[in-house]
Amino acid sequence: MTLRSTRRTKVFASWRSVPSLVWQIALGVGVVVAVWALCRLAEMPAERRPGTFFLPTVAHPFQPKETAPAGMVWIPGGEFSMGCEDPRRKPFGGPDSMADARPVHRVSIDGFWIDTTEVTNRQYAEFVEATGYQTVAERTPLAADFPGAPPENLVAGSIVFSPPREKVPLDNHFLWWAYMPGANWRHPSGPNSTLKEHDTHPVVHIAYEDAEAFAAWAGKRLPTEAEWEFAARGGRSGAVYPWGNEFRPDGRWMANTWQGAFPIQNTGADGFTGLAPVARFPANAYGLFDLSGNVWEWCSDWYQPNAYTAAGPTAGGVLRNPTGPLESFDPQEPGQNKRVLRGGSFLCSEQYCARYIVGTRGKGEISSGCSHIGFRCVQTALKDSAAP
Repeated sequence: MTLRSTRRTKVFASWRSVPSLVWQIALGVGVVVAVWALCRLAEMPAERRPGTFFLPTVAHPFQPKETAPAGMVWIPGGEFSMGCEDPRRKPFGGPDSMADARPVHRVSIDGFWIDTTEVTNRQYAEFVEATGYQTVAERTPLAADFPGAPPENLVAGSIVFSPPREKVPLDNHFLWWAYMPGANWRHPSGPNSTLKEHDTHPVVHIAYEDAEAFAAWAGKRLPTEAEWEFAARGGRSGAVYPWGNEFRPDGRWMANTWQGAFPIQNTGADGFTGLAPVARFPANAYGLFDLSGNVWEWCSDWYQPNAYTAAGPTAGGVLRNPTGPLESFDPQEPGQNKRVLRGGSFLCSEQYCARYIVGTRGKGEISSGCSHIGFRCVQTALKDSAAP
């Protein structure tokens, strides 16, 4: 090949590379624009996102005439979008699709009072001292309730988180939970533990009837699932968390959740490796604390995975003051009666559970307490204090 032909070949080859170079530049610009658009979309309020299922929250303007009960704030009620979109593609969204929290649907509820925090050990102790109440975990199980159980297994106790020493598959929760004789609200980690210096921690090892008993004594009740979610959202329609759409805005920890390899070791990067005292993290827009993480909270609704579908359409497409299905059904454990749990706990992480996301749903067998289940109460406003 002559020098001239070689030069001609190089020139033609150089020209042929131009379209490829332009294509690469265009692709790079396209990727940058796409990333920018996704970031803007993530920052956009949910009700303004294209294709969203969430519509703006419309709060009632009514204000109660009565004085606020101690430790409670007024939730105005109104119409809002209830439920959760599939969070798996979101940062910290976890591995679950949260299918039982769909379809997202419109709900209208009346205003009510709600505790600003979860019920604490100190508050529960006052109730027990006044009434002599004994929780389910403190009672010896009856043989009639557990047919076939060996007598030596009928021992009072509760379920305690027991982290394994090495990595385990995350599809079997029995690998990190254990029934511990002597564990109860007074001894949350087992018979040798106490409540010393834990007065302001949320009370745990509370079965559903234990929470109901406290609420009745206090002149209150447990929230419906719709009331709980309306309060947790704080007027933010479709937000991922009670405080907004970023898990850690400006690097700040907003809830007591799990950091590190679950369930082996919690690094405690948020300041706690277990339960935290109530109100140690920022409140939501309604002034409520710990609606994400720390402990699960009982709601009055029976649990069914298809509860939102089964509720069916209503006039105008809005459910008014829903109280949930008439009975419980969990296809994973058909014979167990379960109520809805909300808010997640200190054990939730993006590796497992992730139900610190507002709008997601949990479930709990009503006669069982655990070392991560507590509650807060609500109170219905006086009839003449707010418009219906």
